Amino acid sequence: MACSKSNKDNGDPVNQNQTKDGPVDQGPDLPRLTGGDKTRGEQVFRFETFGNEGFWTDAARLPTGIVAAKLTPVQALQAGLSVNVDALDAATKTAVANELASQGTSGPLLNDPATTLLLINANAVIGVVVKDTNGDGKRDVASGDKVGVSCALCHAITDGSVVKSPNNLGGGSIGKQVDGPTPHNLNVGGIFAIAANTRALYPLLQVKLAANGNKSIGRAPSDQGLTETSTEAQVDALVGNPAFYPLGTFDDAPDGTGAQQHIAAFFRTDLAAPWGTPGDIARLENFNNLVYTALLDPTSLVTPDGRAFLRALGGVAAGNELADDYLTILKDTQVKGKGGVVGEGFPYITATQVSDKAGTEEAPVGLRVNEDALRDLNAYTDSLAAPAPGTFDATLAARGKEQFTARCTNCHNVDQGKRVPSFIVPMKSIFPGYNPTVIAQRPEEAGVRPIAFAPIQDDPASIFDDKTVVVEASRRGEPRGSAMPLLLDLGRKDRFLHDSSVVGLASLLDPARGDKAPHAVYVPDAAQRAELVEFLKSL
Repeated sequence: MACSKSNKDNGDPVNQNQTKDGPVDQGPDLPRLTGGDKTRGEQVFRFETFGNEGFWTDAARLPTGIVAAKLTPVQALQAGLSVNVDALDAATKTAVANELASQGTSGPLLNDPATTLLLINANAVIGVVVKDTNGDGKRDVASGDKVGVSCALCHAITDGSVVKSPNNLGGGSIGKQVDGPTPHNLNVGGIFAIAANTRALYPLLQVKLAANGNKSIGRAPSDQGLTETSTEAQVDALVGNPAFYPLGTFDDAPDGTGAQQHIAAFFRTDLAAPWGTPGDIARLENFNNLVYTALLDPTSLVTPDGRAFLRALGGVAAGNELADDYLTILKDTQVKGKGGVVGEGFPYITATQVSDKAGTEEAPVGLRVNEDALRDLNAYTDSLAAPAPGTFDATLAARGKEQFTARCTNCHNVDQGKRVPSFIVPMKSIFPGYNPTVIAQRPEEAGVRPIAFAPIQDDPASIFDDKTVVVEASRRGEPRGSAMPLLLDLGRKDRFLHDSSVVGLASLLDPARGDKAPHAVYVPDAAQRAELVEFLKSL
């Protein structure tokens, strides 16, 4: 079958005329902030936290966990973290180079927890940002400086010029920072588990709510969902298990479902709208604002505007329960917000309160970070080029282009230099076997949601739809389903579909997966299938 789209949430396919280049209907143009300064945007991408170091240091207590775990640089690399060699001083560069030349990664320097702190203090661990919060003119975690997280954690790699990750997929690397590509083996769940208070990430994890029948949705068995009484060890066991929190994934919705998705690349963002796997956010700067205001500091969810957002998404009872349980955890774990009072003073981030826009795409939790920074960030990520393709067979790729044109252009463009088609492919079209059960209705409701959202619904037999159980595009008037990805840098990737459920392009295109499987677009002939794989690797 070929992908098709519909304007109905039930996903009844509508046959689309297709050209040799892509769908006739490319979907609406989705604007974004332009006119920013990409040089300033690079600094935003790499180092801006908007104050989330308060959350990661005082709530999640990541630096405390790193010290307690005696995390070595080699272990950090194994967790998928990477080191920007350009951030190191000359003496450290020389010492690392000499040790690698003589002992590889088995030498004492790269296996010493003290070196990890040295790298963090140098802001050399990509996306892990130390701020001089004590104002003494230097960065030093041991002296009380706080550690936050930037965009680069999930959206940058290195060129591997000092230490390559095995097969480009086996972990992190050391070299010159390359912004935009996905670190496919970043162990986000494992990094969360290192934090001394992983419970502080509760709304981003798989949880059980009484309002939902004490059942949870996600990769872990339903009865293993977390609650406000789950211990730190129980939370760490769930997020630290790659079967429940796979490598290269992150759950970008604070809805209490365990719906980790493969981290998307963040280059050529001028071509990639809408945002989120379900396409629930139209504008790039609004997606980035959500990340800063709700995902990298989820304590915003216990504020009145954050609670309103949760009620709109999950329903009044479930939304209130999720916020109440989260606040209970923050109090039980003695988390102090701004002002130093346990359970008060949230969130930590610096943002403008715009309560009149709470619940909107522009400010879901009633907060908006600096607009100029968002504009500059857009300019930078728009300007980032995709990596050059790796090795591929050009002859086979040329024949594979014919396969792509014949089979894939109902939904995808051949030319990846064009913006992606912006329509949403309904769930029943992208997943023919989709058989959901409705959990709750979400009608238009004064003070809760301004328009009716599609029902909360889940196919209990599949994890593919988990990303759209609660958060999906009906809140902007579009069907529940999947947005189109850019088909670039695929040769460096080994797990496919947003849930990372298919290993390898050849498997993705193999009819052995079945006609009811997600993305059931196949090439039955093995030789032709190999040609299409080479074409996709060439993009």
